[in-house]
Amino acid sequence: MNFAEYETIEKRRLEINIKHLENGVNFIDIRTAYIDADVKIGSGTTIYPCVVLEGNVIIGANCIIGQNSKITNSKIADDVEIQSSVILKSKVGAASKVGPFAYLRPNSIIGSHCKVGDFVEVKNSSMGDGSKASHLTYIGDSDVGRDVNIGCGVVFVNYDGAAKHRSIVGDGCFIGCNVNIISPVIIEKGAYVAAGSTVTKNVPSGALCVARAKDKTIEGWVERKGLLKKK
Repeated sequence: MNFAEYETIEKRRLEINIKHLENGVNFIDIRTAYIDADVKIGSGTTIYPCVVLEGNVIIGANCIIGQNSKITNSKIADDVEIQSSVILKSKVGAASKVGPFAYLRPNSIIGSHCKVGDFVEVKNSSMGDGSKASHLTYIGDSDVGRDVNIGCGVVFVNYDGAAKHRSIVGDGCFIGCNVNIISPVIIEKGAYVAAGSTVTKNVPSGALCVARAKDKTIEGWVERKGLLKKK
């Protein structure tokens, strides 16, 4: 590409952004947003610097698309806030929050009033309205119901080395921190899973699943090993 070709592309990109500006879209820096020609953006939405919107993207009204976000072939409803995240071939419902540093891989469907927080990855999965995964979690090949709380460090273990498997988490469940859900399992409505558990069997509605070893404390072990006398 020579400089003249580059200038033509830059001019066309700015024309696209100005068209959105005239339709009520706000830009923090109109020259640093990269928006394909077919993208649709609702009035009142704010686009921050270094945002990339490519392919068949529809963004609703009054959204915030934070800096360094990339959205490809996805649909974002009204009043959504996305911070420094990547969304590919997915849907995000109204008034949900995504990021920072979240990754929605293809075929992910996030309901309304959800939270997909920092370093959360969702792949080929759904989250019902009001559900939250606030940080450091992988949700793969699973269906999460409404008003589910997913704690820090939860992993849906969907791959056994040969095939992918799917799990279901019912409405109103509470999944504690550092839980491994070994698919395929069903955690029924209103069940609780204790922190640190590895779930390998279905959990009935309203039950508590505790699947972890008991604590064992060996008094005086450090001193006997001489670990307090390091040079």
